[in-house]
Amino acid sequence: MRRVGLGPPTAASIRSGGVAGRGRYSDRNHSSKDVAVIRSSLPLVVLLAAATTASAGALHGIHPEDLNRNGDACTDFFDYANGAWRAQNPIPNYMDRWSRRWQSGEVNKEHVRDILAELSARTDWPRGSAGQLAGDFYAACMDESRVDALGSKPVQPWLADVDAIGDKADLQRMIGKLHDVGVNVPFIVYAGEDLHEPSRTIAHIYAGGLGMPDRDYYLKTEPRFVESRAKYLEHVAKMFELAGAAPEQARQNAQTVFAFEKRLAEASLDNVQLRDPKLQDNPTAFADLPKLAPAFDWGTYFDAAQMPRDAVNVTQPKFLQQVEKELATTPLPQWKTYLQWHVLNTAADSLSTSFVEENFAFNGRFLTGATEIKPRWKRCAEATDAQLGEALGQKYVEKYFPPEAKVKMQEMVKNILLAMDDTIRELDWMDEETKKKALEKRSTFFPKLGYPDKFKDYKGVVVSRDSAWDNLVAASRWNVADNRSQVDKPTDRSRWGMSPPTSNAYYNPLQNEIVFPAGILQPPAFDLTATDAVNYGAIGVVIGHEISHGFDDQGAQFDAQGRLANWWTAEDNTQFTSKGQCVVNQFEGYFIEPGVHHNGKLVLGESIGDLAGAKLAYRGYLKSREGKGPEPTIDGFTPQQQFFIAWGQWRGDETRIETQRTMIQGDPHPIAKYRVNGPLSNLPEFREAFQCKADAPMVRPEADRCEVW
Repeated sequence: MRRVGLGPPTAASIRSGGVAGRGRYSDRNHSSKDVAVIRSSLPLVVLLAAATTASAGALHGIHPEDLNRNGDACTDFFDYANGAWRAQNPIPNYMDRWSRRWQSGEVNKEHVRDILAELSARTDWPRGSAGQLAGDFYAACMDESRVDALGSKPVQPWLADVDAIGDKADLQRMIGKLHDVGVNVPFIVYAGEDLHEPSRTIAHIYAGGLGMPDRDYYLKTEPRFVESRAKYLEHVAKMFELAGAAPEQARQNAQTVFAFEKRLAEASLDNVQLRDPKLQDNPTAFADLPKLAPAFDWGTYFDAAQMPRDAVNVTQPKFLQQVEKELATTPLPQWKTYLQWHVLNTAADSLSTSFVEENFAFNGRFLTGATEIKPRWKRCAEATDAQLGEALGQKYVEKYFPPEAKVKMQEMVKNILLAMDDTIRELDWMDEETKKKALEKRSTFFPKLGYPDKFKDYKGVVVSRDSAWDNLVAASRWNVADNRSQVDKPTDRSRWGMSPPTSNAYYNPLQNEIVFPAGILQPPAFDLTATDAVNYGAIGVVIGHEISHGFDDQGAQFDAQGRLANWWTAEDNTQFTSKGQCVVNQFEGYFIEPGVHHNGKLVLGESIGDLAGAKLAYRGYLKSREGKGPEPTIDGFTPQQQFFIAWGQWRGDETRIETQRTMIQGDPHPIAKYRVNGPLSNLPEFREAFQCKADAPMVRPEADRCEVW
């Protein structure tokens, strides 16, 4: 579903970071703002319809009522598996996509809300305790009348501080001050594993500072990008007006911001290039940083950030050279305007309703197609999870992740890892030398299930009920400092990149770990009352997917110790690349509308993950039945059919066209229809389960069939 450890931090993944959030690659589409902004939603009715079971008290199978009985599994499995559910459950106005899986994620937020409501109802928690921090953070966020009464007042001192910049030294001081709370402009400094010695953590310098989703929104000439630029200029101007600028000055400010960001975009890698770890592997001695950006006082910056002056990795040297050019040539008034915009952009959702609504108008309504904003409780629950996720997570796992769930997941992970071993041994295109290395890497996989063994204590964070913005700044400052504290230390493998309530999963190649928070280990992905066929078809494919990331076009460049190092023979690497090209070609042929199709190179890693994930999970399921005998046919569906239907029903999102366009542009994940139909059309096991004819649309011709693992 997602990979961490590669690429710059972004808004929708690693939750333990600045005001704007941090992360790498996410299963969820996102713009430059936090996914909490653009995935608006309202309270929903919990739908947990149980499928008819073979007998009272028996484990249940798939949801037969979700099937499109007029459809055909061998023609369009995405439509067949849950077409009836999608027809009866249109995308809510506040969402950009919808399925049982997304519905489950929203129900999960109701669980989080209930915990936070209970915590915030008490005012006698010990100061600094998990209950006090999470409860007061949520309570301040929920005090809408106070937030509205304050308007833009909470952020005005920050805007004034930017306006007071008098020289280049002041400018650099302000950049550092913004970085302290996660406003990462124009670049990002983030602690992470050394690509060549991942047992050690170093500072990485990434490109940052854009207000639109990625560089292509500033540069491409297709009509949808031209329209995005026009909408963005309107949005930036309106935000400046809300902060007190006169209309004409606000429009001028927007032009200044756009021109500045466009120059940064021109110096940035595109989304496909960002998938190549070698392009971002530029270890640099601290003393050599001035060669890239001599106008920036790196010593003062690192000292103020309390980071050692150690070697760093500059992921995009060309970008840093552009920052140097801006420091040398761009007038201070333009810098001020640019920085003030990013303060406003970051703060918008912690300010009054007018800011929230304008922020949603661009990042929600325009970019995703959602027409209503989420209720305040949901946005506040997401914000609390984003900033204090492990304080909240302690309470979450107590209620929603029983010990037997962890035991069951451990068994499933074990079986699917063993299936990967079998698959590697059976490959006819890989020689014994490379197989040995692949098996060695597989043997070092490190699963994390449910929650950390040790929760963060958030010591020193001061949270009150007085100001939602001040709380956000305080929590962000702690998270940034916590990340920086890891620089030049042995990598702490106990740390997690997601909070326990998160409904997502990830693979980190630098630690060779697969991670499944408790939030995703809920129905319909994982259900202790479901058959093994259903669980292996849903969460099992996700497990296989994350394992496969260790061997996709990116993960395969990292060895058993997590080092960016080649472990392939030249001939095997050529074979592997050729097999990946088959997947590229397949997804290049998937269109969302005339003239707009997937970029096969962009979605290659995730598509290899889906293809191998389904195969591995199926083999893992067969292992789970060894010595037990087959599971029963339920509702007329064999266990094999239940397995594949479970995948189609869990993954079967209906997605707004606006979101599909954004995904096509920058998301490494294909849209749901092709995540279902694409991999399954390559699997003989699927064809056999549904007795599809050789010329059926869901059966790719043998000459075009893709198999990587």
